[in-house]
Amino acid sequence: MDCLFCKIVSGEIPSKKIYEDDLVIGILDINPNGEGHTLIIPKKHYADYKELPDDLLVHIYKVADKISDKLEEKLQKHRVSFIFNYLDAQEIKHFHLHIVPAFGKEITKSQDEVYELMKEE
Repeated sequence: MDCLFCKIVSGEIPSKKIYEDDLVIGILDINPNGEGHTLIIPKKHYADYKELPDDLLVHIYKVADKISDKLEEKLQKHRVSFIFNYLDAQEIKHFHLHIVPAFGKEITKSQDEVYELMKEE
């Protein structure tokens, strides 16, 4: 399979990983719409949200809640959007949830600075 996110999950393509468990990873978006813009990606390939098992979808939202709490604590972001795209809006056909803090606000920290604040200890 030639899926960008599957290659990131396998480690074939590097990423700035800030979260990982048995089911998902959380990485900083390479083209962020705000400081701390994070993607939660299931480790198993699902083309879109309609393929996700209910328990995995619940897990993804619990992880999103943890990451949004960490964004608030580490980056003082008090406004966060959860977004997933579907059909033609979905550029990469591997389900992923965007966590976008302070959408549309000016970015003042580099991705490396955000990564140092957000990476797992």
